[in-house]
Amino acid sequence: MRNNIILECVETRERLYLTSKNQCNTPYRLELKKYLPKLRRKAIFREIKK
Repeated sequence: MRNNIILECVETRERLYLTSKNQCNTPYRLELKKYLPKLRRKAIFREIKK
């Protein structure tokens, strides 16, 4: 029941990370802090719809 998802930066709209999540345990959109090389710091990445 794990689905592959794409994470997009909230600030720059870059799609850098690919991960998976369990749809049953986390039905809401995933939001993580990940490193963004362009800004050289951590930024918020949000799950996008496919």
